[in-house]
Amino acid sequence: MAGLIYENGKGIVNNSYVHKVDKSQIPTCNILGVDIAAINMEWLLEFTLQNIENLSGDYMCVSNVHTTVSAYEDAAYKAVQNGGIMAIPDGGPLSSVGQRRGNKGMRRTTGPSYMEEILKISVEKGYRHFFYGSTEETLKKLYQALAREYPKIQIAGMYSPPFRTMTEDEDAAIVGRINEATPDFIWVGLGAPKQEKWMAVHQGRVKGFMVGVGAGFDYLAGNLKRAPEWMQKSNMEWFYRLLQDPKRLFGRYLHTNTKFIWHAMIRGK
Repeated sequence: MAGLIYENGKGIVNNSYVHKVDKSQIPTCNILGVDIAAINMEWLLEFTLQNIENLSGDYMCVSNVHTTVSAYEDAAYKAVQNGGIMAIPDGGPLSSVGQRRGNKGMRRTTGPSYMEEILKISVEKGYRHFFYGSTEETLKKLYQALAREYPKIQIAGMYSPPFRTMTEDEDAAIVGRINEATPDFIWVGLGAPKQEKWMAVHQGRVKGFMVGVGAGFDYLAGNLKRAPEWMQKSNMEWFYRLLQDPKRLFGRYLHTNTKFIWHAMIRGK
């Protein structure tokens, strides 16, 4: 999306980035104003393999009910969601709505699962990875887990940003560090909406394909357990996460799930 204007707390960022990959080849379903990719994991992996070089500098949002309702209520965040190469249906309700609207091949395509699928083929493909976000402790555990699971994986770098707004000099320094590391993938684990805003602001500034994976770092590091496969397939992973972190997620789910049902499922927005 050329000409994206986004306020990051320190003024207006004018991003005139032009996608190197033709977005018209990506099937989408508009849900609450967000163009959710009407795809499945097989399609996404094939797309990635064919286009990874031209995806450098671009970003992909991993969208769920929370981010989609937030975008519906915030025009700037909606522009961020629509400003990357695509927004994939991480949340099961998104793919269910898409299927009801005629996108029969649309399936839930989660960020953590996508990251794991890419990691599985990375040694063979020679992909390099940079991990941005979370805490130093989690990144250390993540590094150890990756080294055990994928002994020859190329980890280009890891960085835990401070829990405050970074200065322009600090930001420039980490951009330089990422670009010197020449990653193919930049996995961003800041949580929504922070990770999407970070990617939008850095679109075209970093070398590597940015993907916001939320709790993906915690899953791979062993801090959190993913829901059993039957719960994932039944669109119940949100409930499993709620049981793990009720204080943080109860209010969010009550607010966004209710609004999603009303606006997307009943009103057809």
